[in-house]
Amino acid sequence: MMLPVVEKFVSINGEGAHAGELAVFVRFRGCNLNCSYCDTSWANSGNAPAEFETPEEIADWVSETGVHNVTLTGGEPLLHKECAEVVSLLMERGCRVEIETNGSIALDRLAEAEHRPVFTMDYKLPSSGMEEFMCRNNFRLLGCHDTVKFVSGSMEDLEKAAEIIEQYRLTERCHVYISPVFGEIEPADIVEFMEERNMNGVRLQLQLHKFIWEPTRRGV
Repeated sequence: MMLPVVEKFVSINGEGAHAGELAVFVRFRGCNLNCSYCDTSWANSGNAPAEFETPEEIADWVSETGVHNVTLTGGEPLLHKECAEVVSLLMERGCRVEIETNGSIALDRLAEAEHRPVFTMDYKLPSSGMEEFMCRNNFRLLGCHDTVKFVSGSMEDLEKAAEIIEQYRLTERCHVYISPVFGEIEPADIVEFMEERNMNGVRLQLQLHKFIWEPTRRGV
């Protein structure tokens, strides 16, 4: 049982409910989508350089860091069924485990598992080119510790985000964030849209790591 790991590092959470906190990141190879604004495309192909590690090796490395917030990311981590074993091992060791997922893969198996991670789930908006692949049934599985993230690059994106948030009453279910596609839309325009729509319970979020370091820098 081996997983392809393209990088592991300690940094701060750049987004989500624990933004600004120290976290361990484990990034897995491969993704089933091809978003127009993807900033980890180098990790998405099936032949991207990777080290193959067992769940036990990953968990041991995380334990050695001494950091208890763990983010499993990609690519798309849920393409690897062995992720469930990584989650179990880490949670048994007292870690908070978050999975960053692109919203296209059913969450049922992990959402109903004994060791349930926290989900930060994207909903891909029109400018991504990937909206047709979204699994809306996942919304019913989310709870108060989970997050839905809308990465928006246009006014059309913002309109669709508002529609989905209202249709599924997401602010009553989980954390809801709107983030700009870096360099494509001004954060101030998102704030103005939120004001016009009285989007109570929705938060604007900027990717902290892209302001602290160069936007294209890896390992942060």
